[in-house]
Amino acid sequence: MFAIKVENLRKRFGNVVAVSNVSFSVEKGEVFGFLGPNGAGKTTTIRMLTGILTPDVGKVVIEGINLRENQIRAKMKMGVVPETGNVYIDLTAKQNLYLAGRFYGLPKNILEKKSEELLSTLGLHERRNDFVRTFSKGMKQRISIACAIIHNPQILFLDEPTEGLDVQSRRLILDIITDLNKKGSTIFLTTHNIEEANRLCERVCIINKGEIVAIDRPEKLRGTFDKTQSIEVSFDRSVNSDLFTSGFISKIEMYGDKLRLYTNDPDKTVKHIVALAEKKDLRIISMTICGASLEEAFVRLTGGEK
Repeated sequence: MFAIKVENLRKRFGNVVAVSNVSFSVEKGEVFGFLGPNGAGKTTTIRMLTGILTPDVGKVVIEGINLRENQIRAKMKMGVVPETGNVYIDLTAKQNLYLAGRFYGLPKNILEKKSEELLSTLGLHERRNDFVRTFSKGMKQRISIACAIIHNPQILFLDEPTEGLDVQSRRLILDIITDLNKKGSTIFLTTHNIEEANRLCERVCIINKGEIVAIDRPEKLRGTFDKTQSIEVSFDRSVNSDLFTSGFISKIEMYGDKLRLYTNDPDKTVKHIVALAEKKDLRIISMTICGASLEEAFVRLTGGEK
């Protein structure tokens, strides 16, 4: 049995088709990434999967339960962290967790224990009795995640969980997601952060203009475009990129303090760089041959680069 099974999902808003014939399955215990550019249909899809929106056509099955036929039973299997926070700012941190736990029918003794554990894990135990309105964005997001996982959901839906957060909050949230997955929860992650998806996800699904354009493991998607590789090189001083122009180099761009040269022949390109560095008395600080990145695969699949 799949944790999530989606068949021919469609949703229209007026004349705009937000999601068109979307079908995919998510295995139990999988970390599944859902990627796409702005307006691609990610949030609309996740809202249909969690019962917030009703699809015009199609079926969503959560842990073997038809969502349309039995919403309450299906929702008891899931935790949801929406794109915009859903914490109550006029309640304390602990009151938010208690309220969420009561929705899921947790008895008082378990609720007390779980609230204390989660607040400690999230670094908010000392602030447990403070009103959430006094919290930073990162702290509010931690409370939102705590409310979503207080009942140990079998599936956790996360819509841009680390968007706009500081490094410390982002790291903490990613660690919690990883730990929850190790304990058996299926994770459905919507994100704009390609590196985040590459680090966490076993498979990624890319949606563009309401349609699925690819579903595969990150490495396989990268491998699709491995014919074009890049070489990153940095020197002891600034150089003019035009210096390295050659017939076997398709594109050159600055990447921080490094040059990135795209090529179909890495061997010739490396020799070309070394020869020019020697001729121009340049000292090579670092040089790396890179395969296609997941980001490059994403850009090409969504038509961001011709």
